[in-house]
Amino acid sequence: MFLRQTQISPLLTTFLAIASHSLSTPNPITEEENSRSDHNLSQKSRMTMGTPPSSQAYGEPWYWDNRYATESAPFDWYQKYPSLAALIRLYVPHRHHRVLVVGCGNSVFSEEMVNDGYEDVVNVDISSVVIDAMQAKYSNRQQLKYIKLDVRDMSPFQSGSFDAVIDKGTLDSIMCGSNSRQNAAQMLDEVWRVLKDKGVYILITYGAPVYRLGLLRESGGWSIKLHVIAKLAQEGTSDQQARELTNPVPLDESGSSVEDVLGKNPDVHYIYVCTKEPRTARE
Repeated sequence: MFLRQTQISPLLTTFLAIASHSLSTPNPITEEENSRSDHNLSQKSRMTMGTPPSSQAYGEPWYWDNRYATESAPFDWYQKYPSLAALIRLYVPHRHHRVLVVGCGNSVFSEEMVNDGYEDVVNVDISSVVIDAMQAKYSNRQQLKYIKLDVRDMSPFQSGSFDAVIDKGTLDSIMCGSNSRQNAAQMLDEVWRVLKDKGVYILITYGAPVYRLGLLRESGGWSIKLHVIAKLAQEGTSDQQARELTNPVPLDESGSSVEDVLGKNPDVHYIYVCTKEPRTARE
């Protein structure tokens, strides 16, 4: 992979060059399989797993109930909190802000946010199995709440009730299921609704702008910044690496500017920071 070094700092150039490797060009049919290969790679290095089913099952509640019934060890999709802490602190600067984590699973991400000083972190997941387990695990942590909920219908939450929504793989899972476009649109509508004006939706995904930018813009009402982080980022970052993470990547209307900076198929996770713009009405 070749990077255009005139458009990216030397540190990030080195960082991405080390972590990146050559991949085949993605297309709309195989794009979702990147999630499975990425997930399997992480699982092999962190926990013992059985052979995963088709990625189509990622959008189904029964899959998650079955999985969490047999695999109780904590698992974080894509990135752990120490790798993303600098970015979270940038866009959620006040520890009293109310944060919603969608598709929380049995991740320790929210626990680590509370350990970092955040006072109100609400977690939702479609699996009753994992929610029951997490409620029991954190019964003595009043800063953490766990609720069984479908992200396509978060009607128990009032409109404008959260300062930030964090999504680490949930939209990606929905995109692996049937009726993916419709279900993703419903989820994004609900995320937009529960956010306060100027609240932020932080989407951590394997989906490049060619796959995610149109979906986000179709949902409307967002101003969008893009950050990237190497898939195999070390836990905990130096001050220089934190500065690189918090520096947005140039993002034009089509998303082609990202390829100009990073090259084709960089081995990174994309972080879309979507700020809810105030509107008097939304169709």
